[in-house]
Amino acid sequence: MTSSRTGALPPDPPPPAPGGPPTEVRGSAAGSSGGSGPGASRGGSRAGGSGPGSGDGAGAWAARAASRLGGGAAQLFLVVVALFWLMPTVGLLLSSLRSSSDISGSGWWTVFTAPAQLTVENYSAILRNDTITGSLLSTVTITVPATLLVVVVGSLAGYAFAWMEFPGRDWWFLAVVGLLVVPVQVALVPVSKLFGEIGVFETTLGVVLFHTAFGLPFAIFLLRNFFAEIPRELLEAARLDGAGEIRLFARVVLPLGGPAIASLGIFQFLWVWNDMLVALIFADSDAPPITVALQQQVRQFGNNIDVLAPGAFVSMVVPLAVFFAFQRQFVSGVMAGAVK
Repeated sequence: MTSSRTGALPPDPPPPAPGGPPTEVRGSAAGSSGGSGPGASRGGSRAGGSGPGSGDGAGAWAARAASRLGGGAAQLFLVVVALFWLMPTVGLLLSSLRSSSDISGSGWWTVFTAPAQLTVENYSAILRNDTITGSLLSTVTITVPATLLVVVVGSLAGYAFAWMEFPGRDWWFLAVVGLLVVPVQVALVPVSKLFGEIGVFETTLGVVLFHTAFGLPFAIFLLRNFFAEIPRELLEAARLDGAGEIRLFARVVLPLGGPAIASLGIFQFLWVWNDMLVALIFADSDAPPITVALQQQVRQFGNNIDVLAPGAFVSMVVPLAVFFAFQRQFVSGVMAGAVK
């Protein structure tokens, strides 16, 4: 009995060589036992090309293709798009530096072959034009108050909707969000009748009130989403230190909400400065903003291009300067306020 049992056992493995690695008998036996072990199944799947190895190869190929597309070809395409995008601005600038005879005789691209036609006489005439300079002052007196009112009132309302408890808060906020879809054109006739009854039609105050009313829904929506991201523990710690709501808003919320407030201010400033529809209806005809003043410079049988080109470029430089001055705050504020 003993000899039969010992005869059924597999032979002992040979001793390893001195200094060599140990022999793994179990792994080799499992791999050779009909190919049914886990090692054989993994090997078979890889050999068949249906395992994760083939997917990894496709993903690597896609990554290489994306990196190649994101290289020189994509950058060249973006440069071409940027050049086409800036071409009207460059043409306006070069046209503003040419005389009326040169503008009527040839296109602005001839400046590159004949740069002697460039002159600053048009800008000197603009500075001597009382209508244009007065319209710039009127635009400032409309834009600055409308921007400040929207920023201040929107900040207070956004903080209230984010962190203060009052009856119907969610319903009031839904009503504010619903006002975002109301177009300006719908309110022109009823608001003009209302302003006529209260005596602010065709005044600077009426234009400021109109822009403030239509700028507040977006301001409240943006700032409420931004202020809601402030950690609750920070506000509770300030309340434990004895800070009231006004002090909490001024010392904690406003410094943290600087990027969102800056982005809101840029939005409102650009909208009010470049507006012509509201100004054409509600502004004082004796002191119109720059957009209406430039529209009035159009002649009956042609455009007063020697006035329109430098005036339009001057009106465009101011919002561009404001945007580039607060560009970083604008981007961070929009991303933080729009993503919940």
